[in-house]
Amino acid sequence: MAKKIIAALTDTGLFLQEWFANPQRTGSLAPSSPQLGAAMAHWLPANPESFVLELGPGTGAVTDALIKRGLREDRLVAIERNPKMARLLRDKFPRAQIISGDAWHLDHLLRSRREPIESVGAVISSLPLLNFPHAEAEALTQKIRAVLEPEGNWVQYSYHLGRNQIRGAASFRLHASRIVWLNFPPARVSVFRK
Repeated sequence: MAKKIIAALTDTGLFLQEWFANPQRTGSLAPSSPQLGAAMAHWLPANPESFVLELGPGTGAVTDALIKRGLREDRLVAIERNPKMARLLRDKFPRAQIISGDAWHLDHLLRSRREPIESVGAVISSLPLLNFPHAEAEALTQKIRAVLEPEGNWVQYSYHLGRNQIRGAASFRLHASRIVWLNFPPARVSVFRK
């Protein structure tokens, strides 16, 4: 129990440090709550062989929920721009593919793997899309759309609780949406399909 508390404090400390360094990119003052992680992990693909792409995993709060929900660690590909957080993730999830890079280059990053990844069953995104210009968000979501398997889920959360607040979602259909109140701050989890 003490190890878990120390790890949580360390993760939160790193998160705060990185938020102060670049609040637009980090997007949140604290890691996601277990409840938010569970709400996002609910939408894993039914096929256990499908890859899951996580964008902006930070210190791994949602990543942990994905693994606890049954995602095989070797089926997880995570793109984290922050090198400190990427190192932390590699230590926590050694069998996952943790990529240091920019999510906006996801197509190139997935294709340039030793074993290229052509498609994924779900994209789990913690990126603060509302912090970016509309054109940038649209460019990213088109890349998400291109990499998703048919009927694949793009799961995105936002601290803006209105239903129509996700940038770049116009070419997707909203499949499900709910507010997770037990998070700081509360967040809306939206699930989109092609």
